[in-house]
Amino acid sequence: MDRVTRLASQKAVVVFSNSKCGMSHAVTRLLRELGVDARVVELDEEPAGADMESALARMLAGGSGGGRGGVPAVFIGGRLVGSTDRVMSLHLSGSLVPLLRDAGALWV
Repeated sequence: MDRVTRLASQKAVVVFSNSKCGMSHAVTRLLRELGVDARVVELDEEPAGADMESALARMLAGGSGGGRGGVPAVFIGGRLVGSTDRVMSLHLSGSLVPLLRDAGALWV
């Protein structure tokens, strides 16, 4: 959990992902298309990735994120936003870009 929190606070946007997960690719692509230079942590390529994914799954299940798995887990400004459904919902409602601006991830 400490490693997740530390990594999540190192950049304005951090996505915990799995290189084989289609939803992770969708979220990172959306952020890239918006002009965000997110840090993407591929948990299947991390030595402690399984432990971090378990911690993220607990965070998502008990918090505002929703979802069943631990990826993707999106942090903006060091705070857990959620998984794919939450990020897409914010985007469709027009709330994602202002959130990214407030975190310093977008300057437009």
